[in-house]
Amino acid sequence: MEHRVFMLAAVALVLAAVCTAQAEVLESCKGDYVCPNFTVVEKHKEFEERRYVETQWISTRMSSSSTDDMREAYYRLKDFCEKDPEEPASTLLVSRKTWPALISISEDDGTETSVSMSWFVPPGTVLPATSNPKVTVETRSASTVYVKTFGGTPNHELAQDKVKILRKALDEAGKSFDHHTYAGAGYDNPLNIFITHHNEIWIYEA
Repeated sequence: MEHRVFMLAAVALVLAAVCTAQAEVLESCKGDYVCPNFTVVEKHKEFEERRYVETQWISTRMSSSSTDDMREAYYRLKDFCEKDPEEPASTLLVSRKTWPALISISEDDGTETSVSMSWFVPPGTVLPATSNPKVTVETRSASTVYVKTFGGTPNHELAQDKVKILRKALDEAGKSFDHHTYAGAGYDNPLNIFITHHNEIWIYEA
């Protein structure tokens, strides 16, 4: 199922981020927001090849990409961030000033096998303790990510179309990539009709 990634990510939104890209800084990551650092390796007509540094995330798996499951995942991460609101080191997480919000989907023969929601954790953040086994802290190694950026109010049809375009462009460029997993990255509130949206599809180098 190639997806309603962004329409569903609307449930996940209402978080935020500070970004200091080494080569370029996304507009959504300027000011008081924090995002993962990356360098742009190559720019192509339909995608950008980025090299991300090692990053840390809090993640939670979902039974499906239904709106109800997305809402529950959002509140699991939110509760985790606010577990120790008196702890100064947790301020960035409690205020949710980090981007992007990632909705990662793995597929097998077009059928969902795994869906998860992840929030970026800024370097140096002291994470609150958690007893919720459904929330995990992940350290992701430095990696190459192929990124399709697009505007417009995100929805199921738009996200699905961009995934297909990116996969085709990567095939034509001779890139080796993961054919079964991709992510929708959100940097703003998709329900806000008064802003210019910055949406991304991420596909990882194989």
